[in-house]
Amino acid sequence: MLSLPKHVVVSEIRSYSETLLSPSKTPNNTTTTTKASTSKNHEVNKAFDHKLIMEIVKEKDLTSLRIHGGAEAIATTLGTHPENGIQENEEDINKRRRVFGSNTYHKPPPKGLFYFVVDALKDTTILILMVCAALALGFGIKEHGGKEGWYEGGSIFIAVLLVIVGSALSNYRQETQFDKLSKISDNIKIDVVRCGRRQEISIFHIVVGDVVLLNIGDQIPADGLFLNGHSLLVDESSMTGESDHIEIDSVKHPFLFSGSKVADGYGTMLVTSVGMNTAWGEMMSSITRDTNERTPLQARLDKLTSSIGKVGLTVAFLVLVVMLVRYFTGNTKDEFGKKEYISGRTDVDDVLNAVVRIVAAAVTIVVVAIPEGLPLAVTLTLAYSMKRMMADQAMVRKLSACETMGSATIICTDKTGTLTLNQMKVTKFWLGQEQINEKDYSNSISTSVCELFYQGVGLNTTGTVYKPDHYDQSSNVQLEFSGSPTEKAILSWAVLNLGMNIETLKHDYEILHVETFNSDKKRSGVMLKKITNDNLKIYVHWKGAAEMVLAMCSSYYESNGNKKPLDEEVKQKFEKIIEGMAASSLRCIAFAQCEVSEDEIEYVDNEEKTHRRLKEDDLTLLGIVGLKDPCRPGVKKAVEACKNAGVAIKMITGDNVFTAKAIAAECGILEVASGDEASEGQVVEGIEFRNYTPEDRMKKINNIRVMARSSPFDKLLMVQCLKELGHVVAVTGDGTNDAPALKEADIGLSMGIQGTEVAKESSDIVILDDNFASVVTVLRWGRCVYNNIQKFIQFQLTVNVAALVINFIAAVSAGEVPLTAVQLLWVNLIMDTLGALALATERPSNELMKKRPVGRTAPLITNIMWRNLLAQSLYQIAILLLLQFNGESILNVSKEVNDTLIFNTFVLCQVFNEFNSRSMEKKNVFKGVHRNKLFLGIIGFTIVLQVVMVEFLKKFADTTNLNWWQWLGCIAIAAVSWPIGWFVKSIPVSNEPIFDYLRRIFMFKRLTMIFHRTENSTSTLGIGCAKC
Repeated sequence: MLSLPKHVVVSEIRSYSETLLSPSKTPNNTTTTTKASTSKNHEVNKAFDHKLIMEIVKEKDLTSLRIHGGAEAIATTLGTHPENGIQENEEDINKRRRVFGSNTYHKPPPKGLFYFVVDALKDTTILILMVCAALALGFGIKEHGGKEGWYEGGSIFIAVLLVIVGSALSNYRQETQFDKLSKISDNIKIDVVRCGRRQEISIFHIVVGDVVLLNIGDQIPADGLFLNGHSLLVDESSMTGESDHIEIDSVKHPFLFSGSKVADGYGTMLVTSVGMNTAWGEMMSSITRDTNERTPLQARLDKLTSSIGKVGLTVAFLVLVVMLVRYFTGNTKDEFGKKEYISGRTDVDDVLNAVVRIVAAAVTIVVVAIPEGLPLAVTLTLAYSMKRMMADQAMVRKLSACETMGSATIICTDKTGTLTLNQMKVTKFWLGQEQINEKDYSNSISTSVCELFYQGVGLNTTGTVYKPDHYDQSSNVQLEFSGSPTEKAILSWAVLNLGMNIETLKHDYEILHVETFNSDKKRSGVMLKKITNDNLKIYVHWKGAAEMVLAMCSSYYESNGNKKPLDEEVKQKFEKIIEGMAASSLRCIAFAQCEVSEDEIEYVDNEEKTHRRLKEDDLTLLGIVGLKDPCRPGVKKAVEACKNAGVAIKMITGDNVFTAKAIAAECGILEVASGDEASEGQVVEGIEFRNYTPEDRMKKINNIRVMARSSPFDKLLMVQCLKELGHVVAVTGDGTNDAPALKEADIGLSMGIQGTEVAKESSDIVILDDNFASVVTVLRWGRCVYNNIQKFIQFQLTVNVAALVINFIAAVSAGEVPLTAVQLLWVNLIMDTLGALALATERPSNELMKKRPVGRTAPLITNIMWRNLLAQSLYQIAILLLLQFNGESILNVSKEVNDTLIFNTFVLCQVFNEFNSRSMEKKNVFKGVHRNKLFLGIIGFTIVLQVVMVEFLKKFADTTNLNWWQWLGCIAIAAVSWPIGWFVKSIPVSNEPIFDYLRRIFMFKRLTMIFHRTENSTSTLGIGCAKC
């Protein structure tokens, strides 16, 4: 990556600053400093250099900052308008990037192919084979000369090299895949202001001088200075390790640092240094991304590999002992029919050569027996599924989530933006007890009430309105509204329908204090005063969840401006209005206000009086708006797919209980007929859920379908209870406060559009389009990963069992192995690399979503898999041992041809069995095979390579030419695996794991024996007593 120069040339920066200070270069041709700083600090600013600015911020040097005029003076030096930002000019931005550097940092380069080649060479069995190959090569050349003697040793070398390269290429591909995903994950979107226009840009495109907008959950993209904002709290724990939040203001602590997170409030900052000139950049450049993460499935496979490896080592050792004993006792013969070993006569070189050949055969059995392909298959499956999931709008941040999602039994989902489109629009407006129609806005509402609405909407918001230079209501140029969907909807309604002028509003009023919206309070408030008002009247405005704001009111405004008392009877009428709108799937937002004098202002700290508190009672209700957010197309179908897959859906929302019910019914989460009520206990509110006793909560939780008016704590509590009951829980979340629940869940799913950076970092998978249908896609892929791994395990264990049994029986009975070291290594290559690639890249099928979820403790190798692999293994063992012992006489062929037929039949059996392994239960294994071009390509490639091995690499593979009839015979024998697979899948199997069944039988027998012994002892004791 590019990085900025560590030391910037002062003269260049000074000249750049002077250029930016000229009036013609100022954004929007506006004055770039306050009147106080223009004359007084102009000369000082010219002498400023960037290095000094960086030091002031890094050292948190408040004194120097004040001496040099504060944040606004530094903004002037950098050619920035504190409100309008820098020029949206490519030339200016490129110049800033060249002079001050880009917002990137040095990253350690990803591991290269050579690293993985060396890593593969560290494998013990590979090293032993290399030694054997070297010895075989040396003895071969000594005995037969360089022209003929290199074949055996050289063949093993080449075969081992192919295995190493295959493994290294697969691991290298995974590394590059992760590196690409890392770059996408790091590409955070940031809101900046340029030329007075709010816009979203990549964090990598930020330059020194940019004005950045910060909201709850945002990551601070660079080092800088606080310009303005309210209640801004920053979490610097990633930089300092301190867990306490830092309060940011322009007086005591205006310094902001890259990598920190906004914990509360909002504000704007001036970027003063980027990239490697920040402490975060320096730290991140020294961190290497760990791509060696072991997932739970990989850990289970490691144990399986270890167990199979022990069996393989035992068999290999027995083969080694038997073959050495047979050799040294004179029971083996060479190709001319003579004894290979005669005590005292056989040359030492011949003995060593024979021993090396025997050791190589034994070691090769270990290579085939140890299923190195299992971890490789997981790697391939995860890498492939991660790539495909990116195309399906899901970015995997943690590998384990891919496979864990396949076991999910419950999905706890948000409503807004996940089940709905998050495209808000104000469709209803109540002022007092009267619903105001859109066409009556201008005539029905008094000027005084309108002014109060302007204050409550335009100044109590984190959204913005951008008016282009040539904007005219009659022209095609449109106003641009920015912020959350709710804020944009209310702002556009106030501007376009009520005639609010945001610029005039900001000019006329001064904001004194802000309480920002969060998931706990479900409301936001502002205290303000009119700048031109002589009587210093102060206004307090609240906006938020309708029933919560209503509870704070004691009066309400009518459309004519009259204020009426809000008694219990009237309050009930308003509650009915709210319920009616909520039942129509509307989100209800209420506005309330009051006026206070300077003396009536309350403070959190009564002694210092630095932190104001907004009045929360005796307010006057201004009005209620209803916002429509339609359900996403296809969400009902997605919910239905989850239910069919045995996965329960629970909707957890901060919305009103009536809105929640309506949306849940519309999406199919609540199964209620039109006009009917949901079953008792299916819908609860957050406060009700958290007030249950632990026992009641555990009893009722499975029945809950909707939780309304929930807090992040309620979501966390829900996840903890479900996990305690043994469920595998997936949770969606977008807010900073959702982080604990996302971390606690088995699979945390954050939202890519509305999600904060804190939520994304706490999650395992980012849903890029915020769509519930994408959550279901992740579920499908999770099941596909697990299913593909099981397919490959079945395929590989079939080969392992067959190869081990054939070689062991042949070695013990005949003193030789039918499959040579090179042939077994070739089988290992097609089984591990090509087989894994063929079976690990199958795409999800609809059948996967018709099965129940796989439990946490379900065995990796099921009874169905044992049935399939044992049937195929027994067939291969029977047919190949028949050829081994009677093939020459039955087929009337030479030993060389018979050995080639055994090798060729064995490989083709695996090729045909790959089709059987495509489905563990379906009889028709060819369904959809034409859509998997990679599978067909690998099958074709394997067959071509096998033909080359047999017909053209005879010396290398120790084979001989086969005629057409012999080829057809091999194919016919291998093809029998298809009808065997079809027939075997008709045999029903128990759901109880086979080892549990055997363990139960064994325990039953032991208990029976103990019982009989006890009975016999009792009888003997009884006889003895009788005699007494």
